[in-house]
Formats: sequence, structure tokens, C-alpha cells
Amino acid sequence: MFRRRNKPTKTKQFGEFFWPSIGFKRSSKYVGYRLARLPGTSYSLAAGFAFGAAVSFTPFIGLHFIISAILAWIFRANIIASALGTVVGNPWTFPFIWTLIYSIGQWMLGHDESQGSFNEANMRLFFDGLWEGNWHEVSGIFFDVIHPMLIGCIPVSLIVWVIFFYPLKELIRRFHAKRATLIGLARPSNGADEPDKNNNSGENQV
Repeated sequence: MFRRRNKPTKTKQFGEFFWPSIGFKRSSKYVGYRLARLPGTSYSLAAGFAFGAAVSFTPFIGLHFIISAILAWIFRANIIASALGTVVGNPWTFPFIWTLIYSIGQWMLGHDESQGSFNEANMRLFFDGLWEGNWHEVSGIFFDVIHPMLIGCIPVSLIVWVIFFYPLKELIRRFHAKRATLIGLARPSNGADEPDKNNNSGENQV
């Protein structure tokens, strides 16, 4: 009944992933609305989303869903909310995320800017090498590129978790409180109609 009449093609779905037709602002509002309406406490929902966002600032491409779900399960957060949180990492933000954690990792390790070379080609070679079992190539790229990213993502992910958790927890708490108030206001009005109906039925019987 509520399904789309015309199912979007695979090409359109792929394009929607990179550029939502409803716009990024409305898309982010929709994600926030979905998050607040999930069953769970303000802590579990906010923590779950924060874990998803924090894991997005790691170089573990393809494992973000799994890692965020494991962290959510360990800390008793909402696993579905953690999946929603991974939308923070997307094709538009990954280049900035990878550059940020690589630069911070290089700084923490005390490496010069000339040491190692971070670019899209190296990232592709690394994951292709993992898939094909080319461990010599993987190990070389790991110490030059992935190792600094692993070091740099630790403080960045912790900061990202805090940035998302506390504001979201307060916003979700207010949303739940407002919804509970509206439900509470609606119940007395429904109950007030019942005595009138009973009185009317009694008068009719007389």
C-alpha cells in the first residue's frame, strides 16, 4: 500500500547514495527523525549513533557496520542507531576523514610530511592487495599509509563520539519528553468522552 509505484533503478539508487534527491539538509533531518523514533532510551540511541559516527573515522572500509554494531552491543547501545551513525562516513566525507586521520597519525608518530604518500591509488592498492593476497605490497603500504591512519583515528574517533553523543542524548531526551506529554494530553480527552456516552445510553434506556 505504501510502496513506491515506480521502483527506482539500480543506477538511480547508486546516484541517490552520492547525492540524495531530497537534499543533504532534508536527508540529515530524516535520519535524525528516524533515530529519535527508534525504541530505546536516550542513552542507547545517542551512544549507538555516536559509535557509528566514530567508527566512520577509521580506515576499516567495509567493516564500519560490523565494528559499530559490536561496540554498541558491548556498551548496551542501540545497534540500529549505530548503523544509522555510519552515514557520517560517505563518499563526500571519506577524503577529508582519511586526510585528517593520516595527518594526525603522521604528527603523532613524529614523521615528516615527505615520509609516506597518502593518496587514493595507495588506498586502492592496499585493499586490492588484501583481496588478492599480495602481502608484500600490503605490508609496504600499511607501514607508510595505514599505520599512521590507525594511530590518528584513535583520538579523532574519541572526540567524534563525544561531539555526537552529548548533544544527541539531550535532543532525543527532549523529543521523548515532548512525545510523552502529547500522548498524556490525548488520553484524558479520550477518556472524558466515555462517561458522556454511558450517560446518554442510560438516558435512552429510561
